[in-house]
Amino acid sequence: MTTWHVILIASAATLALKLGGYLVPAGFLERERPARIADLLTVALLAALIGVQTFADGQQIVVDARLPAVIVAAALYALRVPFVIVVFAAAAVAAGIRAVT
Repeated sequence: MTTWHVILIASAATLALKLGGYLVPAGFLERERPARIADLLTVALLAALIGVQTFADGQQIVVDARLPAVIVAAALYALRVPFVIVVFAAAAVAAGIRAVT
Protein backbone atom coordinates (compact mmCIF):
# COMPACT_ATOMS: atom_id res chain seq x y z
CA MET A 1 0.00 0.00 0.00
CA THR A 2 1.49 3.31 -1.06
CA THR A 3 1.10 6.70 0.52
CA TRP A 4 -1.47 7.63 -2.10
CA HIS A 5 -3.61 4.63 -1.16
CA VAL A 6 -3.58 5.74 2.48
CA ILE A 7 -4.48 9.31 1.47
CA LEU A 8 -7.37 8.12 -0.70
CA ILE A 9 -8.70 5.78 2.01
CA ALA A 10 -8.46 8.52 4.65
CA SER A 11 -10.20 10.97 2.32
CA ALA A 12 -13.01 8.50 1.64
CA ALA A 13 -13.40 7.80 5.38
CA THR A 14 -13.54 11.53 6.13
CA LEU A 15 -16.14 12.11 3.43
CA ALA A 16 -18.24 9.19 4.72
CA LEU A 17 -18.05 10.55 8.27
CA LYS A 18 -19.11 14.03 7.13
CA LEU A 19 -21.99 12.63 5.08
CA GLY A 20 -23.01 10.48 8.05
CA GLY A 21 -23.34 13.65 10.10
CA TYR A 22 -26.25 14.72 7.90
CA LEU A 23 -28.12 11.54 8.88
CA VAL A 24 -28.12 12.45 12.58
CA PRO A 25 -31.44 14.07 13.52
CA ALA A 26 -31.20 17.71 14.63
CA GLY A 27 -33.22 16.93 17.75
CA PHE A 28 -30.51 14.55 18.93
CA LEU A 29 -27.82 17.20 18.70
CA GLU A 30 -29.94 19.77 20.53
CA ARG A 31 -30.17 17.65 23.66
CA GLU A 32 -27.93 18.66 26.56
CA ARG A 33 -25.66 15.62 26.78
CA PRO A 34 -24.58 15.35 23.10
CA ALA A 35 -24.05 19.13 22.94
CA ARG A 36 -21.86 19.03 26.06
CA ILE A 37 -19.86 16.07 24.73
CA ALA A 38 -19.29 17.87 21.44
CA ASP A 39 -18.08 20.99 23.26
CA LEU A 40 -15.75 19.05 25.55
CA LEU A 41 -14.45 16.90 22.71
CA THR A 42 -13.22 19.99 20.89
CA VAL A 43 -11.33 21.17 23.97
CA ALA A 44 -9.85 17.71 24.57
CA LEU A 45 -8.63 17.40 20.99
CA LEU A 46 -7.02 20.85 21.12
CA ALA A 47 -5.34 20.02 24.44
CA ALA A 48 -4.03 16.75 23.01
CA LEU A 49 -2.65 18.55 19.96
CA ILE A 50 -0.90 21.10 22.15
CA GLY A 51 0.52 18.34 24.35
CA VAL A 52 1.84 16.35 21.42
CA GLN A 53 3.35 19.39 19.72
CA THR A 54 4.94 20.57 22.98
CA PHE A 55 6.40 17.35 24.35
CA ALA A 56 6.91 15.04 21.38
CA ASP A 57 9.91 14.69 19.13
CA GLY A 58 9.20 11.71 16.91
CA GLN A 59 8.49 8.82 19.28
CA GLN A 60 10.20 10.42 22.30
CA ILE A 61 9.04 12.81 24.99
CA VAL A 62 11.28 15.86 25.13
CA VAL A 63 11.23 18.80 27.53
CA ASP A 64 12.96 21.75 25.88
CA ALA A 65 12.32 25.44 25.20
CA ARG A 66 8.77 24.75 24.02
CA LEU A 67 7.50 23.98 27.54
CA PRO A 68 8.30 27.37 29.11
CA ALA A 69 6.98 29.08 25.97
CA VAL A 70 3.64 27.29 26.30
CA ILE A 71 3.50 28.12 30.02
CA VAL A 72 4.11 31.82 29.27
CA ALA A 73 1.51 31.73 26.50
CA ALA A 74 -1.07 30.10 28.77
CA ALA A 75 -0.42 32.64 31.55
CA LEU A 76 -0.70 35.61 29.19
CA TYR A 77 -3.81 34.18 27.56
CA ALA A 78 -5.37 33.69 31.01
CA LEU A 79 -4.68 37.38 31.67
CA ARG A 80 -6.59 38.21 28.46
CA VAL A 81 -3.57 39.66 26.69
CA PRO A 82 -4.17 40.08 22.92
CA PHE A 83 -3.36 36.92 20.99
CA VAL A 84 -0.67 38.50 18.80
CA ILE A 85 1.26 39.60 21.88
CA VAL A 86 0.87 36.12 23.39
CA VAL A 87 2.39 34.55 20.27
CA PHE A 88 5.28 37.01 20.14
CA ALA A 89 6.01 36.63 23.87
CA ALA A 90 6.01 32.84 23.66
CA ALA A 91 8.26 32.93 20.61
CA ALA A 92 10.64 35.32 22.40
CA VAL A 93 10.81 33.03 25.45
CA ALA A 94 11.55 29.99 23.30
CA ALA A 95 14.16 31.90 21.26
CA GLY A 96 15.79 33.26 24.39
CA ILE A 97 16.07 29.84 25.98
CA ARG A 98 17.43 28.32 22.79
CA ALA A 99 19.98 31.12 22.49
CA VAL A 100 21.23 30.48 26.03
CA THR A 101 21.48 26.70 25.69
